Amino acid sequence: MKHLVLILMLIATPLWAVEPDEILDDPVLEQRARELSKGLRCLVCQNESIDESNATLARDLRLLVRERLLAGDSDEAAVEYIVARYGEFVLLNPPVTGANWLLWGAGPLMLLLAGGLGFVYLRGRAAGRSTPDAPLDAEEQARLDKILGR
Repeated sequence: MKHLVLILMLIATPLWAVEPDEILDDPVLEQRARELSKGLRCLVCQNESIDESNATLARDLRLLVRERLLAGDSDEAAVEYIVARYGEFVLLNPPVTGANWLLWGAGPLMLLLAGGLGFVYLRGRAAGRSTPDAPLDAEEQARLDKILGR
């Protein structure tokens, strides 16, 4: 029985972030607020949505989302309002537009660059090995024989 309670508590942990006093009376608006909150980043935790985070700033953002929805904003208008205040960093999945092209393209571009440099390096190394070793002159052969004890 203890294990069942523990499992149920772990399953419900994301629900603990939204406190009872934040929940709207209208279930449709509350559902919209929860969906919007899942797409907004907690600026403190950074890898969690504000819907999952217990940070004070995440709570403030959840309340702001609900406030905008109660004011009659559409989902897009509510998100635009928050982005205008906090920047595109608040979006968990920012759009691929403008300056973001550089950020979205940097990973694949670096991968291609590293692959190209690796290819050139390995090709140069292989080309250097293909030439046969030059025979040792008499002095080098004598030193080698001395080292090997011949």
